[in-house]
Amino acid sequence: MRVGSFVLGAQFPGQGEGEALHRAVRCAELAEEAGLDAVWLGEHHFVPYGTCPSAITLAALLLGRTRRIRVGTAVSVLPTVHPVALGEQAALLHVTSGGRFSLGVGRGGPWVDLEVFGAGLKAYEQGFGESLDLLMRWLREPSVAADGERYRFREVPVVPRPSEALTEAAGPEVVVACTSPASVRLAAERGLPMLLGMHVGDEEKAEMVALWQRHARACGRPAPEVHRAPHVSAGVCQIADRRTDAAETLLKAMPGWLRQGLEAHVTVDGRRRRMRDPLAYTELLCGLHPVGTPRLCADRLAATSERTGISRFALLVEGSGDLAATEETVRRLGSEVIPQLADRP
Repeated sequence: MRVGSFVLGAQFPGQGEGEALHRAVRCAELAEEAGLDAVWLGEHHFVPYGTCPSAITLAALLLGRTRRIRVGTAVSVLPTVHPVALGEQAALLHVTSGGRFSLGVGRGGPWVDLEVFGAGLKAYEQGFGESLDLLMRWLREPSVAADGERYRFREVPVVPRPSEALTEAAGPEVVVACTSPASVRLAAERGLPMLLGMHVGDEEKAEMVALWQRHARACGRPAPEVHRAPHVSAGVCQIADRRTDAAETLLKAMPGWLRQGLEAHVTVDGRRRRMRDPLAYTELLCGLHPVGTPRLCADRLAATSERTGISRFALLVEGSGDLAATEETVRRLGSEVIPQLADRP
């Protein structure tokens, strides 16, 4: 199993944006020191839920500050950027980091971001597949032209080419955030692994993996690719000597962050949306994920892997909103949890 941290740059009540981003950077740096496999970076616009507006920019900073750990976006919101621009940046990071960069992409939401960046609602509702295909061509081919509904341009060379990196991979890993059967099918047809959110439990994740496999087989993807797809499971992690203490830490801090962060989202077309109850949602997350003693955390990760077939994890470790507590959880994750997983599949 490969365990990584999931970093949002979450801004808790009473905190400034600089404090949130400092904690995010420190959390990522410590992940390498603690022996974690990866750090995954969230991207949000105009809301304190996450103060990082460009996951790929923060990834560049962290790749420069680290030497071993994999750094990925979770996710770069594809409808609000040009696929070629994102592809160029991803290729640059892949080549210069020696293949340590993973590009996670997602459809995002029907937020005002679409208005600000000029994408429009249609890019969110109908254009994700076209954007993803153009992005993948840019990352895999020597030159690219486009003649789609949204993007049209003459053939141009890909510079830098991802294949120029001194790695076994022809280009950066691409992972697709999936929250619906439609996105699962889109990822499966292209043979791309999924990033599954922390809001769903093992049973639903297992169903999505099974659906991905059915679609992948139906469109002729190779059997080894179908069964060994490196999907990623997002979750929450908080470590303490007693489970009640770990849960209490999150229950005190996360509802306030969730309330102000989720309420700040504005839809582009004025549609009404239903917001989760912040306290109930925190309680749900504590029940689903590795929140508790090191032994409990290891057991939950192993159980999720067994039930879903997923062996990669992106764990939100900043749920306390406190830098010292976040650092302690990252250190204990590396020193007390991951060693217990070494002999497990």
